Amino acid sequence: MADVPKREIENVEFVFEVMGSAGEGIDAVDLGDALRALNLNPTLALIEKMGGTKKRNEKKIKMDEFLPIYSQVKKEKEQGCYEDFIECLKLYDKEENGTMMLAELQHALLALGESLDDEQVETLFADCMDPEDDEGFIPYSPFLARMCERPDMLK
Repeated sequence: MADVPKREIENVEFVFEVMGSAGEGIDAVDLGDALRALNLNPTLALIEKMGGTKKRNEKKIKMDEFLPIYSQVKKEKEQGCYEDFIECLKLYDKEENGTMMLAELQHALLALGESLDDEQVETLFADCMDPEDDEGFIPYSPFLARMCERPDMLK
């Protein structure tokens, strides 16, 4: 069964219980969400390459099909990590004080790379963002710590 440790297989089984069923599998449209639930960060292109679909009920992915996908995505190098994202956001930190304009972060999320839509950005901000100050600045490190599930980096 792919080169996946037993503990990770248990995590995959749990994701399958939540998102689909052990017998039928998960809908291929949910492949990216399933991988993200397992702390991976696949790109949209990689999800499509691995068999993800854009429409529901086109295809099901069973556990034995998912494990090799999980294993391969886990090995991908293009995922980025907390430290990588900090370095990117430092480019917007004009004062070099750990803050950036909320509007700049919102623009980056809406327009750059694999952009998000307005609703996704609002949900992300509601879940992970500290309030902006009177001048429209936010501390970006706690935002990224919450987004990347790194409580050790919260100050």
